[in-house]
Amino acid sequence: QVQLVESGGGLVQAGGSLRLSCAASGRSFSRYVMGWFRQAPGKEREFVASIRWSDGSTYYADSVKGRFTISRDNAKNTVYLQMNSLEPEDTAVYYCASRPVSFSMVVVATTSYKDWGQGTQVIVSS
Repeated sequence: QVQLVESGGGLVQAGGSLRLSCAASGRSFSRYVMGWFRQAPGKEREFVASIRWSDGSTYYADSVKGRFTISRDNAKNTVYLQMNSLEPEDTAVYYCASRPVSFSMVVVATTSYKDWGQGTQVIVSS
């Protein structure tokens, strides 16, 4: 059974940093892409960043490019999202998800991702 468990959320002031973790288990993820999504109150879930487990290729939403960094630790089967220069608009529940690898990294639809974690809350105060 695939499990994705997020951690690291919390309350931070604008301009601050947080690092989210996603511990993955239940299968080999070598042919998968891991993604981070977020959902703010009253809004749809949106893509944030993704990383291809095999070679570390990444893709970011324009709204976080240059501020967020996605990475993975193969030995720990864990994906990270380092979030710097946080803004109040980054406030949301952040979810980790996985999908089978495809030709393109530009895959942002939630429906393309098959497994999801329970989410971790990030609140950025102004």
